[in-house]
Amino acid sequence: MTEHKFLKTPLTAGIVGCPFSGGQPKAGVDTGPLELVQSGLLNDIETLGWNVDFAGPESLGTSLVSDGPDPDIGKLKKPRLVSKVTKDLAERVYSHASKGQLTVTLGGDHSLAMGTVSGTFKAHPDAVLIWIDAHADINTPLTTPSGNLHGCPVSFLLGLEGAAKGDIPEFDWIDPVLKSDRLVYIGLRDIDAGERKILKDHNIKAFSMYHVDKWGIGRVVEMALDHVNKDRTRPIHLSFDVDALDPTVAPSTGTAVRGGLTFREGHYICEAIAETGLLVSLDIMEINPSLGAVASVKQTVDVGRSLIRCALGETLL
Repeated sequence: MTEHKFLKTPLTAGIVGCPFSGGQPKAGVDTGPLELVQSGLLNDIETLGWNVDFAGPESLGTSLVSDGPDPDIGKLKKPRLVSKVTKDLAERVYSHASKGQLTVTLGGDHSLAMGTVSGTFKAHPDAVLIWIDAHADINTPLTTPSGNLHGCPVSFLLGLEGAAKGDIPEFDWIDPVLKSDRLVYIGLRDIDAGERKILKDHNIKAFSMYHVDKWGIGRVVEMALDHVNKDRTRPIHLSFDVDALDPTVAPSTGTAVRGGLTFREGHYICEAIAETGLLVSLDIMEINPSLGAVASVKQTVDVGRSLIRCALGETLL
């Protein structure tokens, strides 16, 4: 069994469900956490030998929505709601991480990463972020074409211009905990022009699907780890948007883009990171059970469950 360098024994998975869709316009992604839990996720985790620390499914049945007016700030949509939810989430993630648990956050849309990464890095300041996604999610309030905050979390975590402390007071709780040399992407294939410039200007390492095709997923994961964690001594936060997978693999997601990771490529990423013994936090984001036929929803939820199992140490042999 893998030795976990930053987790306490007995190994415990702290499950944080966040029924939230406010970072993007499509309803239904807020029901993803409950679907994952009801499908048997907790039993999956316990079968792998982990203890589970979970507040219970009752908290997942009600979507997190605004209780008052939330006018746009510039282009940003629902900024106060996103800020409040992600700030609360950061505290919940930190609560688990500070106890030496592996935090597993079930989203919800990817704006939630403002909270999950903030909470993880508060407990593990030396951590690195591996972001698996079709999209870079690094637009700033100045570059976002849509104003949907699920396309912006990384810019706030880096403290980029327009998303730095003081730029938007509602988000001043976010510290720029992330450095560009401790971030790496895998699976990109739908990047806005402003994001492309940010990636180049800040010398951020990104492996698109071109690189996966060229070198194969094994080498890509190795190069990604070498870039952010050369000596394999830093904790890892893995943030996995299921739209990184090809729509034939994970159809029930809000911003599907063809030409994505295969079933095995997605699972290999989780297996390889589990093998390092450095994983301290995992996000599974953007499963939307309201999109697609019943079979498509089941397929996507099942893939989410199996990605989590692989990240927690399930192997083929």
